[in-house]
Amino acid sequence: MTDRAGTFDGVHRRNLSKVLGLVHLEGPLSRARLTVSTGLNRSTVASLVAELVSLGLAVEQAPDPTNRVGRPSPVVAADSNVLAIAVNPEVDAITIAAVGIDGRIPVRERIEVERLPTPEETAALVASVRDRWSAGPLREGRFVGVGLAVPGLVRATDGLVRWAPHLQWTDVPLRTLVEDATGLPAAVANDASLGAIAEHLFGAGRGIDDLVYLNGGASGIGGGLIVHGMPVGGAGGYAGEFGQNRPGIAADGDRRAADGVLEDEVSRSRLLAVAGLEHADEPTLAAALSSAGTRPVDDELARQRRILATALSNAVNVLNPSLVVLGGFLATIAERDLGALERAVAAQALPAAAEDLAIRVAELGEDRLMIGAAEIAFAALLADPLAAA
Repeated sequence: MTDRAGTFDGVHRRNLSKVLGLVHLEGPLSRARLTVSTGLNRSTVASLVAELVSLGLAVEQAPDPTNRVGRPSPVVAADSNVLAIAVNPEVDAITIAAVGIDGRIPVRERIEVERLPTPEETAALVASVRDRWSAGPLREGRFVGVGLAVPGLVRATDGLVRWAPHLQWTDVPLRTLVEDATGLPAAVANDASLGAIAEHLFGAGRGIDDLVYLNGGASGIGGGLIVHGMPVGGAGGYAGEFGQNRPGIAADGDRRAADGVLEDEVSRSRLLAVAGLEHADEPTLAAALSSAGTRPVDDELARQRRILATALSNAVNVLNPSLVVLGGFLATIAERDLGALERAVAAQALPAAAEDLAIRVAELGEDRLMIGAAEIAFAALLADPLAAA
């Protein structure tokens, strides 16, 4: 579709996108609220809503009976049957979720693996799970795309996985593999970059225009950047690889990996080891560390927090964000003593850069990567509901 910006068709498509985007981001809204937010007149909004309903993208609900001021206005919501498949392949498990365009996650599965999954196996698994869901709990659902959050370098132009070292994937055409296996359009991006988008739109960073997000997962540490309200990917889409930076370690006794990078020192596998676990999802690891109450656990969390603080202070000096958001096992480290982490970052950062800084844990928890992956799967539909519906 060629968007002829000055034509009625072009304006109409943008208005449909505007209304669908609002109920996607904000949740159910009255027609009156949509009229105010879009700046369109009431009859135009009513017509756009009716068209989105006919396309199966929105539903109208009865107005809130407690709102007795003025004429009741019908409530418009994104249709929960419109779904994306979100996928996060990791070294120990592949997590797959169905995410509704209304933000809900009706089904989620973590499929543990005994060896590193290949790209072909990942694509086949996504297709198999989709077929099983379509025949079972999501038989009324309508899948519109697949979003994949990959722990590695993903080329922005075509979704080629250039390098996912922990998965041992190099130059993998993952988007094509998944599209061939599922028959659905697919999009691929770095997992931490998607976590940053999710937290910016729906979580701890909502309403914050300048933030740094760091994600801690089984494959190490990645990062995402939001600057002036926009995701920053860099020239090729590879920005935010904080885990590959050389950490500053003040105390020799804190070093565990000679000449190691940040993710060698601040490490999920080291936390699993002191907790006495071989495998665990995020809530299980966090609970095990919290309940352990042993000196080795406390010492390892404190050691990793000290090194993480130095890495964060460097990011604060370079980027001057107003917010740092930590997800995955980094959130677990922070939550153990958030005040100590904040003080350590402030002590090492430039005072002016850190004076208005806040540090928060990811509000979306273990759903953050699924929601971020769904966003790139919904992108085409949200941009042009007529073309993608």
